[in-house]
Amino acid sequence: MRPRSGQRFDIILIFTAILSAFLNIYGIWKDMYANAYYTAAVTSMLQSWHNFFFASFDPAGFITVDKPPVTFWIQTLFAYVFGVHGWSVILPQALAGVGSVLLLYILIKPQFGTTAARFAALIMACSPIAVAVSRTNNIDSLLVFTLLLGTWMLFKGIHSQKPAWIIGAFAMIGVGFNMKMLQAYMVLPAFYIFYLLAFKSSWIKKVAIMTAATIGLLVVSLSWAVVVDTIPQASRPYVGGSQTNSVLELAFGYNGMQRLTGMNRGGKGNPGSAAKESETSNQSQNQNDDGRMRDGTMPESFYPNDSMQPGNAPPDINETRDQTAFPGGNNAPGGGMSGGMFGTGTAGPLRLFQSELSGQISWLLPLAAFACLGLLAGIRRRKPLTAKQNETLFWIAWLLPGMAFFSVAGFFHQYYLIMLAPPIAALVGAGWAELGEHYRAKQGWQRWLLPAALLVNTAFELYILRPYQSQIGMGWLIGIGTAGIALTLILILAAKKEKLTLMAATAGMLVLLAAPLYWAATPIIYGGNSSLPEAGPTTTHQSNGARQDIGGNNTPPSGPSTTQPGSGAQQGMGGNVNQAVDTNLIDYLSKNNTGEKYFLITTDAGTAESYIISSGKAVVAMGGFSGSDPALTVDKLTQMVKNHEVKYFLISSGSSAGDGGGFGGGSTEVLSWIRANSTEVPKSEYQSTGNTIGGSMGRDGAKTLYKINQ
Repeated sequence: MRPRSGQRFDIILIFTAILSAFLNIYGIWKDMYANAYYTAAVTSMLQSWHNFFFASFDPAGFITVDKPPVTFWIQTLFAYVFGVHGWSVILPQALAGVGSVLLLYILIKPQFGTTAARFAALIMACSPIAVAVSRTNNIDSLLVFTLLLGTWMLFKGIHSQKPAWIIGAFAMIGVGFNMKMLQAYMVLPAFYIFYLLAFKSSWIKKVAIMTAATIGLLVVSLSWAVVVDTIPQASRPYVGGSQTNSVLELAFGYNGMQRLTGMNRGGKGNPGSAAKESETSNQSQNQNDDGRMRDGTMPESFYPNDSMQPGNAPPDINETRDQTAFPGGNNAPGGGMSGGMFGTGTAGPLRLFQSELSGQISWLLPLAAFACLGLLAGIRRRKPLTAKQNETLFWIAWLLPGMAFFSVAGFFHQYYLIMLAPPIAALVGAGWAELGEHYRAKQGWQRWLLPAALLVNTAFELYILRPYQSQIGMGWLIGIGTAGIALTLILILAAKKEKLTLMAATAGMLVLLAAPLYWAATPIIYGGNSSLPEAGPTTTHQSNGARQDIGGNNTPPSGPSTTQPGSGAQQGMGGNVNQAVDTNLIDYLSKNNTGEKYFLITTDAGTAESYIISSGKAVVAMGGFSGSDPALTVDKLTQMVKNHEVKYFLISSGSSAGDGGGFGGGSTEVLSWIRANSTEVPKSEYQSTGNTIGGSMGRDGAKTLYKINQ
């Protein structure tokens, strides 16, 4: 269906945008506070320009979140207009997801045509992980939109031969760097290759423009980091996630190389962790690559606190976020540790085809390979590349480095895979239309690429679906398999009937999108997880091997998921934070506060976040997100007490596995000093009967309130 002459809007694009909006937005109002770690930061950033600029996690401006501020600036503006709600901080990402769909259409249409653009937009709208992360306040959806906006500027600069657009395109990657640091640089190979191939000018001018664009990229990328790092440390929050209070160290360490090499475990490099280094070293000799001991258990130093030690109740899925490293597979039916440390499968060239990741993004990868064959089939050795071929190479240069990274990386989560959604959508949309042209033109071997692509991709989707037959039923496999084979036969046997084969080709794409669309809809059907968004009917992060559906209901490892629609609406970081906040504790602290700057100091963000959102008080996580940041030293704490800035601490009542500077524990020296110079407050004075003290993550019930001795 082509737009009629003079028709201003593409009706099919409008329906695609509506579908995307529905998938991204419907039901987000049920998510009370989304990812509470980030929502707490937005709550704090609303309280002062100082907090806003630095992306302070707490209202006191003690420590920042472990990401740059641009996404949170946008979320804070939405929260300023609409108030702090789950939906108000999710909405920017949901709209960015719709925007990415529209941008794919705009990017593909000029060179590949309307049909290709429609398919690309529809594929982007149906990409499961793109939908799942767009329904949260995590950063990645806005990052992808920003990079696509930079792509539009790059294409415009190339086609118009105007260097300003090219320099601006690279600057947009710099903006992306200030959203999620080095993840934004994954598109750099595509930008450089496309510019060098497609920009028509002398090499001297090419190099000059590329140099200017690179300088612009670096200036924009490092602008906020350099400003923050040059401000005296006493005049700004501690940089969360870093070990040296430096944004540059955070960018190139924790948010840089550690994403490739894997997280350092056991708290190495943190204050108070020296005593654990020998233990960690001994354990490493008996550990598998995914962090498990040889017998399949986790090392003791891995568990944040006593309540998570083997034999006790396992941690809830919702206590993990962007940075966490809890065991358990993702979508590998049967649960257990099959997914490796982060539920992302086993590193290797076929990682994206393993069940842990394939359902998130890989549905159309075989078709993308056939598409590349069709799109590049006309390349000749001595002929200059066409504009269509240059853009094809751009999307390939975006896709392949991303696939390589996720195949070997040691520290990422499923929702990072949204980075692969645009190039897959672009290549498949453009390629499917191109394969159709080859088929209709009867161009030798190229005519058979279309039916071959349909048949191979159908088989691949059955491979993805097969492990889930107990959850979704055999109907999906039978329906997709039968339809895919039938349409392939029509394309082979009825090649001379143009209308029939055109309908078969269009139906073939829709059949291949049926399962991804269902996967994309699962956050609506079963409820979502704003901490670690993923798509699909089941998830198995639990360390004891129990299967947990996305809505939060558990079933035994051998049984099917039985979640009911909407059952996860209040789960996880999006759960009802007030249910996990002890209002008696807030009342007690409010009555006994005598002007101290810090309302309460605790070890990690998991405890602090709920109290920040609920009360807006200056609740401080001394060790940042995980409790392992050396933001608070004994000397600094002594001075704070001397200045009457703090009176109360919520920490564990005695030594625990978390006290060694590891996840959730804080510094041993600081905790020991607090216990030695404070008095335990009787629980009867501040704790509600039957209520668990702690954050929405539910891991802090063992913490005790201490009052400093004056």
